[in-house]
Amino acid sequence: MQRSEKRREPISESSIRALQRGISVLQALNQLNGARPADIATVTDIPRPSVYRLLKTLEEMGLVSKDHFSNRWRPTLHVKSLSSGYRDEDWVCQIAVPHMVELGRDVLWPVDLAAFRNHQMEVRESTHQISPYSVNHGMVGRQMPLLETASGRAMLAFMPEDQRRALLSHVTEVTGMQEPFVMKDGALPVILARTRELGVGYRKGDFTPETASISAPIWYEDRILACLTLIWSTRSMSFERSLELYRGKLLRTADAISRDLVDKLSSEEIAGLHAAG
Repeated sequence: MQRSEKRREPISESSIRALQRGISVLQALNQLNGARPADIATVTDIPRPSVYRLLKTLEEMGLVSKDHFSNRWRPTLHVKSLSSGYRDEDWVCQIAVPHMVELGRDVLWPVDLAAFRNHQMEVRESTHQISPYSVNHGMVGRQMPLLETASGRAMLAFMPEDQRRALLSHVTEVTGMQEPFVMKDGALPVILARTRELGVGYRKGDFTPETASISAPIWYEDRILACLTLIWSTRSMSFERSLELYRGKLLRTADAISRDLVDKLSSEEIAGLHAAG
């Protein structure tokens, strides 16, 4: 008896078009470092209702996730085809958000997650939109100076000396600033020494005098992947009082995120971190 062959159904034009659109949405998210549906519609020329449907489908597949504090969508760590555009701190963001929300609800002041990008610090996540005391909104994606931010100082203070020297040389080349670096709140070597003593980077006003901040590093083994920063109004509270109230909570939260990075990343993702290092 002749064995029958399984008949293959032809792929419809509508299926091909849906696949093309889904890939276009993923590419837009990757290129834009996360985007709102309206932005995706503009970039891809896909109608907004279709963008919403595609995003929900991709979310069900575990390929994209929605930002907790805005209407932005981003690729998840399962998008292996986008690995060239996927960064270590994207893993940190997804793991850090629940801890950030918990800390933000406790202290009420806004909390940012910042990572190094080129010669600046870039805000990757923020609770500004849910903080009753926020003085700045739309922080996600904002780039800030390395030497004048609590997060930049935390990263510089705790990285190995050879890496710090190389990074400061790069800052000199890019910005034209020359050593010795003297900021409004002191000489950089003094600030970094104090940061190591406190365990957190700090900013007492400086380039945004209406606020001050402290920042704790988030580690994966011996690498700093990002920094967690708490911001408050200088009119409402002194630096010393804020340090007394919030330093311990910030350090505990950063430590919890660091532990979760080890506990929740798969062996493949951990291998990716090692390869990137």
